[in-house]
Parts: sequence; C-alpha cells; structure tokens
Amino acid sequence: MNKQNSQQIESTVGDVNDNSMVNTVYDWVRTIIFTFIIAMVCSVFLLRIIKVDGGSMNDTLSDNDMVMVTDMLYTPHNGDIIVITHGEHYNKPIIKRVIATEGQKLTLDFQNERIIVDGEVLKENYIKGTTFSHNFADYEIPSEIPKGKVFVMGDNRPISKDSRKAEIGLIDVENIVGKAQFVAFPFNHFGYLY
Repeated sequence: MNKQNSQQIESTVGDVNDNSMVNTVYDWVRTIIFTFIIAMVCSVFLLRIIKVDGGSMNDTLSDNDMVMVTDMLYTPHNGDIIVITHGEHYNKPIIKRVIATEGQKLTLDFQNERIIVDGEVLKENYIKGTTFSHNFADYEIPSEIPKGKVFVMGDNRPISKDSRKAEIGLIDVENIVGKAQFVAFPFNHFGYLY
C-alpha cells in the first residue's frame, strides 16, 4: 500500500468518526426535544398537578396536598372530585365534589340534613360533620340543574364555600379543569381518590 492510499484511508476514517460524533449529538438533541414536547403535551392535555388550598375538602384532601388532575375527554359525574378554574369572586382554582350534573333534579333538605338527587338520598360517608352544619344556601338554587352546569360541594360542609353560595354558584362545565385522580404528595396521603 502506498503512502497516498494510506492517507486517503486515514482521511476517510477521520470523516466517519466526525460524522458519527455529529450523528450522536444530533440523536441526543432530537431525543431531548421530543421528550420535552411529550412532557408539555402531557402536562397540558393529560396530567396536571394542583395544590389544595384550604380545608373545605377535609378529610378527603388536606391543605397543601398535591393532586394529579386529568382532563382529556372528561365529563363530570356525581361524586367526582374536580378542579375548577377561578371565578368572578375567587382568584385561584378550587377543588370540590360534584353532587349533581345537568338535567338532574336536586333537593337540599336542610331540615333533615340530607341531599336528594333524582329522588335518591345521597349516601355521603366522605363528609366531615353533618350534611349542612348550618351552612345553608344564600340564593335560590334551581330544582333542576341547567344544561352545561354542575352543582358542587366541599366534603367539609361546615366551612365549605361551594354551589350553596351565590359567589360560587352553579359551575359552568367549561370552567372545570379536570378530575382529581390521586394525591401525589405528601406521601402519607398518597392514594387514589374516589
């Protein structure tokens, strides 16, 4: 093998090594960008982490709990714990439980401390205190939930500001961020919400 051929082979090996390094860096950058895009899509459309603020959902949720919320193709159902965007009278998201959805007939029986939805008394083993604990409605709640609305309440009924109060009222479905699926932190509260 002559000297010229040897130099051409060394030059070709050097080019291959340079291309290999460029391809490796390109693959890493592409992977990082793709991972970032997937994470962004998941955070916007699939999962969000929301911090609980206040005690209106005690003992189900506590102040400062971090909950994972999903919203993709979500339709509210009775009993779901949902996150609601800020409203006219409150400036941050709130977390409440769905009691009745559009088209359902709702009766708040304050005298007997019970809630009746479509003729059935709700069995609410998750509430703290009594059903109302003298925290009554301050406006006339419709007996049938209008289209596109839900009626919500906190589990800690004595202190909860919820659909019983005019400042919260019936919640527009469009203002629901999603369903709280489980507590992610702190770990002593970690678990699925039902």
